[in-house]
Amino acid sequence: MNILMIEDNESVSEMMQMFFLNEGWEATFKYDGKEGLDAFKEDPEKWDMITLDLNLPSMDGMEVGREIRKLSSTVPIIMLTARDSESDQVIGLEMGADDYVTKPFSPLTLIARIKALHRRSELANEQQNGGAAEGTFDIQTQHFKMNLKTREAYLENQPIDGLTPKEFDLLYTMAKKPRQVFTREQLLELVWDYQYFGDERTVDAHIKKLRQKIEKVGPQVIQTVWGVGYKFDDSGVDK
Repeated sequence: MNILMIEDNESVSEMMQMFFLNEGWEATFKYDGKEGLDAFKEDPEKWDMITLDLNLPSMDGMEVGREIRKLSSTVPIIMLTARDSESDQVIGLEMGADDYVTKPFSPLTLIARIKALHRRSELANEQQNGGAAEGTFDIQTQHFKMNLKTREAYLENQPIDGLTPKEFDLLYTMAKKPRQVFTREQLLELVWDYQYFGDERTVDAHIKKLRQKIEKVGPQVIQTVWGVGYKFDDSGVDK
């Protein structure tokens, strides 16, 4: 794995470098927001994972993340933040981060998050390469359809644009079992591939953003089941 770590705390970078080397991963460290973004721009296809600090000199981590997402909707991003407020974490996820880790953190926790996110990214690539051919769909109902190969989703034949990898995977996980209720814990395990390090706010933030994109093209098909979790249900589209 080739990791770009954008982190202004050199002691954190030095600590993580030892753990990355132990895993056999290549890592490049940038201590400034603009320098990190420039490194990504030089070769966006080079990187398998981005870890991005929220508080950076010259360019805030939120802005760096938005710029990276303009260049790549698929590169996995884990946000590192010393801020422990829910609003900062939600904003970071809405910016396009796939996950976040709050400082101070255990290096083993970050390694576990990276491995889980990388596994999901690799699985998504395998599904894309082996999914239904272009023009056919892996999921298709009267109102909704999804194609894993092209990573496209449609509601009432209108494309649901701008889905991040995690938003697409979240939608696919629920849509392939319509009307089944998923708890947040189940979605963390199925979509993020970890059970013990997860935070339910990660799911809620992605659901919120996913719903906003769905509502741009048609009725809402992601329903809240209060006290339990979420489900996909497009039966109300006829109403």
